[in-house]
Amino acid sequence: MTVTQDLLGYLAPRGRGGEFYQRVLDTDSRQVPGLLRRTGPFGDEATEVPISSYLTREAHDLEVEKVWRRTWQMACREDEIAEVGDTLVYDIADMSFIIVRVTPTVIRAYPNACLHRGRKLVDSGMRCATRLRQLRCAFHGFTWDLEGSLASIPGSWDFPHVNFEEWELPQVKVGTWAGFVFINPDPAAEPLEDFLGDIDEHFADYDYANRWTAAHVVKVVPANWKAAQEAFMESFHVLATHPQLLPQSSNLDAQYDAWGNYSRAMSPNFLPSGFLNWLPTEQEIVDASVDRRLDAEQKVVVPDGTTARLVMADQARASLAKVLGADGSDRLSDAEVSDSFYFTLFPNLHPWSAYNRICFRFRPYGNDPDRAIQDVYLLSPYTAERPPATATHYLREDEDFTAGHEIGPYLARILNQDLYNMPSVQQGMKATRKPTVTFSRYQELKIRHFHKLLDEAIARP
Repeated sequence: MTVTQDLLGYLAPRGRGGEFYQRVLDTDSRQVPGLLRRTGPFGDEATEVPISSYLTREAHDLEVEKVWRRTWQMACREDEIAEVGDTLVYDIADMSFIIVRVTPTVIRAYPNACLHRGRKLVDSGMRCATRLRQLRCAFHGFTWDLEGSLASIPGSWDFPHVNFEEWELPQVKVGTWAGFVFINPDPAAEPLEDFLGDIDEHFADYDYANRWTAAHVVKVVPANWKAAQEAFMESFHVLATHPQLLPQSSNLDAQYDAWGNYSRAMSPNFLPSGFLNWLPTEQEIVDASVDRRLDAEQKVVVPDGTTARLVMADQARASLAKVLGADGSDRLSDAEVSDSFYFTLFPNLHPWSAYNRICFRFRPYGNDPDRAIQDVYLLSPYTAERPPATATHYLREDEDFTAGHEIGPYLARILNQDLYNMPSVQQGMKATRKPTVTFSRYQELKIRHFHKLLDEAIARP
């Protein structure tokens, strides 16, 4: 029996959700943050969801009306519009919004439409932020300043019925959290702070607001937006979809919790999966993790009497010392620098906490229920001044995630394995005679929580 198996009782029976991960925390070499001990149970009944909700235009239209027109949603990162005049377009279903930094501290959002004849003021083809001094319609030249005030009308003598003061661009509600810019098209929407609840407690220690956008890769994927994001809301699928991770990813042992409008999974790494039919040594666990350290100059050796998990945690702390300082990195627990903490904020934002840089976003692709937009962000801590946000990279239809060189080959290969499933999921749901999809009681808790929130949104008047 290896040190890991002896220390953690690896051969103990599974099946009690979250208990194993708490045992992992008991073995940590540092003090574990109290939030990692927190639990948020969400019932244990399984959920059946109608397959039609993933396939039909009727279901999509209902989601547009009840969700996308009335819910807080992440539009961009603040550092993507870092300077006054930086402007980008956020499209969702058949809606389009202009996000613009008006002053160093003020961000506004406007419906992307000229008040004259309705043409988009800023074309959606502008896929990265562009610095503008004004918002000018390319059709007839009607122009607004960045604060939304009408500045000029060509041939204004012919519009005596237009009152400049009354022709301000309508504003959409804007809020910020953790470096994200959120909008809500509903003028009667609750404050963003109320919508977020206490999710900020899970990110406060990691200075998420001051991360810089080291990568932003976007791909249209061949699945409904809900099916696409559900692939990233549990680690149960690692067994069949990412088998190369099994020696160093204890995917069967994740803890799942849900509170308010968000949910969390905590999945231990540098421990072997309970699905394995063989028991890797500590060195084999590290060797299976080699892709995580493509920058390693030499083989990582696990000394006798220690664990792969501690060795890899020490390496991560040493790397973070360059950004946090030696004292700052040394206080971090093994869990904080090793494990996967992946959150879902309804309806579609998936930030990972601690010092994992991954963040996902999923949206409908126009009004097509069979396709979605997947955004992949890498949000990095930095030293000295914040680097400029990396330009958004839109992948072509014939490109997979390996073309998104900004995210690196390790993550790209994993995402490609998820991408491989997506068309088969969408096509299989059309082929089946079973009217529902079925979710498990515990390991798919996050997905069940999402559908509860979705049902509540759809049911509201």
